[in-house]
Amino acid sequence: DARPMPVRIRLARVGARNAPRYRVFVADSRAPRDGKHIEIVGHYDPIAQRDGHKHVGLNIERIKYWLSVGAQPSETVARLLGQAGVIPALPRRGSAASRGFAASGG
Repeated sequence: DARPMPVRIRLARVGARNAPRYRVFVADSRAPRDGKHIEIVGHYDPIAQRDGHKHVGLNIERIKYWLSVGAQPSETVARLLGQAGVIPALPRRGSAASRGFAASGG
């Protein structure tokens, strides 16, 4: 079977109960969330540290490579990549513009 596999860039949960941490990784889209992966390309800590920041580490070079060969980021990873300036930022979820409503609200 020579068909290319559908590749996604997504998060896998690691860390303890009530202390989530995530790895940003490249995997076959059919693999389970925390299952087999092709390459780890970053990490994400959603809990704000003492300095008030949520820490994100990304291997931009490898992420750009995977995007160039057709890997699709998950919504959350796309938001992180948009904030990091790797891809154009997505519109904020829940905003009126993203739901297709006019700004006038009428």
